[in-house]
Amino acid sequence: MAPLLLPHTQSRLSALQQRLSNISAAAALHPACSHARPAARSVHSHAPQAPHQQLPSRRRAVVRAVAAPESLIEKGGPGATYANGAVAKVPVDRIRNFCIIAHIDHGKSTLADQLLLKTGTVAARDMIDQFMDSNDIERERGITIKLNTARMKYTAQDGQLYALNLIDTPGHVDFTYEVSRSLSSCEGALLVVDASQGVEAQTLANVWLALENDLEIVPVLNKIDLPGAEPERVIREIEEIIGLDCSNIIRASAKMGLGIEETLEAVVQRIPPPNNTVKDPLRALIFDSYYDAYRGVVCQFRVVDGQVAKGDTVVMMNTGKEYTLDEIGVLAPVKTPVDTLYAGEVGYLAAQIKSVLDARVGDTVTLKKNPAADALEGYEDVQPMVYCGLFPTDADDYQDLREALGKLQLNDAALKFEPEVNNAMGFGFRCGFLGLLHMEIVQMEIVQERLEREYNLDLVTTAPTVVYKTLTNTGEELTVNSPGDLPEATKRQNISEPYVRLEMVTPTEYVGNLMELANNRRGEFVEMKYLTDSRTTLVFNIPLAEVVTDYFDQLKSRSKGYASMEYKITGYRVNELVLLEIKINGEPAEPLSVICHRDHAYRTGKALCAKLKELIPRQMFRVPIQACIGAKVIASEAIAPYRKDVLAKCYGGDISRKKKLLQKQADGKKRMKQLGKVEVPQAAFMAVLKINQDSDS
Repeated sequence: MAPLLLPHTQSRLSALQQRLSNISAAAALHPACSHARPAARSVHSHAPQAPHQQLPSRRRAVVRAVAAPESLIEKGGPGATYANGAVAKVPVDRIRNFCIIAHIDHGKSTLADQLLLKTGTVAARDMIDQFMDSNDIERERGITIKLNTARMKYTAQDGQLYALNLIDTPGHVDFTYEVSRSLSSCEGALLVVDASQGVEAQTLANVWLALENDLEIVPVLNKIDLPGAEPERVIREIEEIIGLDCSNIIRASAKMGLGIEETLEAVVQRIPPPNNTVKDPLRALIFDSYYDAYRGVVCQFRVVDGQVAKGDTVVMMNTGKEYTLDEIGVLAPVKTPVDTLYAGEVGYLAAQIKSVLDARVGDTVTLKKNPAADALEGYEDVQPMVYCGLFPTDADDYQDLREALGKLQLNDAALKFEPEVNNAMGFGFRCGFLGLLHMEIVQMEIVQERLEREYNLDLVTTAPTVVYKTLTNTGEELTVNSPGDLPEATKRQNISEPYVRLEMVTPTEYVGNLMELANNRRGEFVEMKYLTDSRTTLVFNIPLAEVVTDYFDQLKSRSKGYASMEYKITGYRVNELVLLEIKINGEPAEPLSVICHRDHAYRTGKALCAKLKELIPRQMFRVPIQACIGAKVIASEAIAPYRKDVLAKCYGGDISRKKKLLQKQADGKKRMKQLGKVEVPQAAFMAVLKINQDSDS
């Protein structure tokens, strides 16, 4: 009679028998190696027995069915799994690469969160709002600054397993180049439109960018659960304005979890798979990179052609740098190392790259031993368009600021900085950004907040300026990043400034207000189109310098928040521009100098002097504030001094006594003015941003 076994003992015994069976089955499949392994023995008997004799016939079939495919799986090829099954390799025809495009606050990040939850990529206990936004400031402001990717494993209704690569992109025009490289890594896009707000300017701009990259657009109507939702009106807008067929539009509410299953099925059924070019020479597109303190620069890329494996030596085709791959993997959404990545897959690579300048966004990666003939199209060396000054309030923090900016530049190749010195602010740096419209919100403030949070630096930032070009008398064209770099009027022929094509989408009742705003900012009317009965688009050519200050604030104010805008740089034009200098107590304040049009110089100078008079604190001596073009003063204000009543102790007597006391006071204030120094507060340097509000309102 067989001995009775406890339940846990029985389960352990069964597990041991299963392991022995697997070993023997593998030995049977590989006879060449069977002599190196002793035959498996039964647990209850010392006599050698074949494992399949100990197991029922059904279990023998299962063992063989499982063991055979595993032995035939190519290393890292379709069928391989990693991270306990969290990542499963699939054939190229079951890969889907897509992104989500939407206007600000239309629910893009919330929809991405729901897709991650629905596919089981992120467990509910680990989920946080805006999971794809890794930066704290992104979550605070509700915007996407740094793009990210996530690989999802999804079993569709047809029973097949698919790999879905979501590439989350920032939508603002500042990052148009990065967005274009990300879109070129996809075959399709989810177009998310708010069911209450409808089609906005940024929606249009992103759709045109996606269509330029020949992406399949899947429209998703989000926030249908809101009381103010008007799905039928918004569907008509999408069909009439964009021209998409909305007969099969997905009605969803990312917040409530509605329509998520339908969205995943639409990605599988309507977005085409990548081209199967595994046999071609390797070409991979870098669409993002960041610096890791331990592994150097980590690049996120899409394999367009061929395949790449760990240990391969690769070449960056545009920079010419060579590296040996220490690690490749996928983001699911945490880093998961894999053996190989082939055509259609999205992943990351680490190769001890020292600087993001050596692995730029848009560069093409190929193998050294079998290089591709041509690089992928679209690579550009992006240049900053907006500059501002960063100065530490304490001169002793200058070196800390230099180190902090250097560390920030490790992650952001577009950030440029160079030392700058001026009389008012001391030692600092002139920093260049891609940001134009919302540089104060996204670029300048974020850099300042990150510096203050991470490095404990207290900073003063100057007003942003655009990049001008000037032609000297010798025929040389100079790039002017700061008004202080502009040559004297006698040494230059002209000044040219950048122009943008500005497109505003607004309800019809606010057309007059926005046209007046654009005309006041030297805008040139191009066209007006009625998108629907209630929505209109206005197109202007306008100087970038007029947009970079407070144009967005004025647009929202005049349209009660309903209008939106998008712009694109079109080139440079020669205009009658002058250098407007500000002098405080006779000393030039270079950070407050501006380059403006001659027709607006008096208005700008007068408004700036009045604003500075309010912001600069009173001193013990009179402080004159002057706006000058060359040696000519065109506007001035004066801050009255604090004044002690020196005649209070005089109860009479000769008038000469009073005059003597007043003269003594005046002489003292004159000496004080010569030796005194005016401290200019941070708010005064941002006054340039506010001078247009009074004239526009």
